[in-house]
Amino acid sequence: MAFDFHDKRNVYFQQQYEHSRDYIIPFVKEYLPKGKGLHICEVGSAEAGVLKAFIEEGHKGIGIELSKSKIERAEKFMSNELKQGLVRFYHRDIHLFNRKELGYGFDLIILKDVIEHVHDQQKMLGKLKELLNENGIIFIGMPPWTMPFGGHQQMLNSKYLSKLPYFHILPRPIYKWMMKLGEKRPGVIESQLEIKDTQISINRFYRIAKRADLKILKRQFYLINPNYKYKFGLKPRKQIPLLAGIPVLRDFFTTTAYFVLGKK
Repeated sequence: MAFDFHDKRNVYFQQQYEHSRDYIIPFVKEYLPKGKGLHICEVGSAEAGVLKAFIEEGHKGIGIELSKSKIERAEKFMSNELKQGLVRFYHRDIHLFNRKELGYGFDLIILKDVIEHVHDQQKMLGKLKELLNENGIIFIGMPPWTMPFGGHQQMLNSKYLSKLPYFHILPRPIYKWMMKLGEKRPGVIESQLEIKDTQISINRFYRIAKRADLKILKRQFYLINPNYKYKFGLKPRKQIPLLAGIPVLRDFFTTTAYFVLGKK
């Protein structure tokens, strides 16, 4: 059933693993140093399905997550990898890390559906740059704010609101009132409002990446997010080139944008 996968965390773990294997790894592979044993970090790693796919490629993973319950589930799902010393998890804010503590930098840092939750996005990118190796890269996967489900309303319990596109762009008081009609979990409502407050767009992302002195090595926009095969049973579709080139319209119809960033 669509929209219930976030409540079935083992299912979500498997979906994240498949997404990483089939889409993220092919997207970043050409920019990674050759060979195995690379240091991969995911910020907002949840149950670590994304990291699992990279570990299967022969690399080592670090998962950083603010939710203690998600880390506990990740340790359960990744128990074999933990025993082998292939992955570590930290219940900590990324800004509290430094290279000296770790003893190394990262060849790849992953933020998948995370940056839209971050208020100071430029500061975040600056911190990630500090933790990169000289030729390291950052993968960003983000939903533009004004796309149909840019407010992550699919997370709501209401079977109607969770399927209602674009209502997240209404004025904040109206949006909050509508969510309260069908959502009884205050934490979920606050999370949705957090995304509304950050409101990241593709053009804004370009600006903050530039100010963080990072260059965009690769980009790909999707008309239909690869994750939507799980949420809605839809086949992934890349954005129409003509539409992708029109900034005013692009964000309304791009359900996710992928970027590879590197140091200038």
